Amino acid sequence: MKQARIPPDIFFLDRQSKRSLQSQIRETVIAAILSLQAPPGTILPSSRRLADHLGVARMTVTLAFQELIAQGYVEGQSRAGYRVADSDTAHRIAADDGEAPRDNSRFWDRFLPDSLATRRRIQKPLDWRSLPYSFVYGQMDTTLFNHTAWRNCARQALGTRDFDAMAGDLVAADDPLLVNYIRARTLPRRGITADPDQILVTVGAQNALWLIIALLTRRQINAVCENPGYPDTVAALRWHGADVTPVDIDADGLPPDRIPPGTDAVFVTPSHHAPTSTTMPKARRLQLLADAEAQDFIVVEDDYEFEMSYLEPPSPALKSFDRNDRVIYVGSFSKSLFPGLRLGYLVAPPRIIAEARELRSLMLRHPAGHQQRTAAYFMAQGHFDIQIRNMRRQFARRREAMQTALEDTGFHVAGAASFGGSSLWVRGPDGLDSTRLAQSLLEDGVLIEPGAPFFDGDRHPTEYFRLGFSSIPVDRIKTGISLIATHARRLCI
Repeated sequence: MKQARIPPDIFFLDRQSKRSLQSQIRETVIAAILSLQAPPGTILPSSRRLADHLGVARMTVTLAFQELIAQGYVEGQSRAGYRVADSDTAHRIAADDGEAPRDNSRFWDRFLPDSLATRRRIQKPLDWRSLPYSFVYGQMDTTLFNHTAWRNCARQALGTRDFDAMAGDLVAADDPLLVNYIRARTLPRRGITADPDQILVTVGAQNALWLIIALLTRRQINAVCENPGYPDTVAALRWHGADVTPVDIDADGLPPDRIPPGTDAVFVTPSHHAPTSTTMPKARRLQLLADAEAQDFIVVEDDYEFEMSYLEPPSPALKSFDRNDRVIYVGSFSKSLFPGLRLGYLVAPPRIIAEARELRSLMLRHPAGHQQRTAAYFMAQGHFDIQIRNMRRQFARRREAMQTALEDTGFHVAGAASFGGSSLWVRGPDGLDSTRLAQSLLEDGVLIEPGAPFFDGDRHPTEYFRLGFSSIPVDRIKTGISLIATHARRLCI
């Protein structure tokens, strides 16, 4: 009986992929085994034939096959090449060849009466790095990150001593090294003093906000948010049934005197308003806290980018003036380390943290232990401080280049953080539709963020957009701004 063979033509190498050639060869073989295209005993192409087919060195194929042998997927035959092993490494389940499932999507309508897909959201295409002039906000410039140091910290976190602690289920606990760093190094820079039982590590600031909103909305609440403001906060509040009142900001941020009576919670970004970057003055912060006491509401402070202070020292956090435990503080490492890390934290009274910890435990137990420990080492060993210093220097240059390039374009910087930041909130000429502008600019490889998602309701100004400069090289800024101005003039004719 003739043995089945895996044909060489199912193998394909993506030369643009960051995965190694050996990995791609192994993945192709494993996929064929798991999909039952290659049952036990199936002969693999010879290393020489497959190397010729793929245009790679024979040793590349040989090493890939040897790794598959070590994993138990493949076995060598004496002078007869390689074949799929008959082992329990790959548990195979045959596909059901019965009739195709019918479309039952409407059945789910009664369980999903509202769709989150219709919410206002900031669009960030995954391929933004492929665009030459990407003014996307919140993404990192990998050239400013010490990847070698991070890798060494990750290896240290994988050492035997640390791994024993991380391999278990921490249940509701956090990494004590990371909590200690937040308590002893991060929070004092914001003027905040906190004990470990007042800190909770979260999967980014987004998770922190969701936890607080979920706790607050166990009963019906009236919430106030900034307008324009961070759309995900508004969406999360409304999803949980809160009655949300958007309050228009002015040049100093949210005006406390516009907060309506009966408000239970106010969500603000006082140090660096999203998206205008406006910094709320100290006098207004104190007034907000006084009103919180007089009108009996709490304040949730989202302090997402305080490290980016290169024009002047950042103002103390709103939480630092809180003497009555009315402020819940949300922090994040997404902007200062990298957004894919997904690490943030909550600072609140012990009772709130205890409840948030239990709720987090119901959702996801705790953020990944290895990520927490790696971040803790990265910070404790001084790499974090060096990175912040380098980012501040680069962002100062980029901000200056942005402001210079914008001077003769007819655009107006409508908001700016007094201490720095990594974006500018820009107002275009009257009648400009920034959503149309963003779509038009993609033709020339320019990416901006239209202002529409930040405003509540359907009736809002259309001339605003955000320009981030955290990831665009300084030498591309002038050309990118020029292209934006050209497209804006064309649309406003």
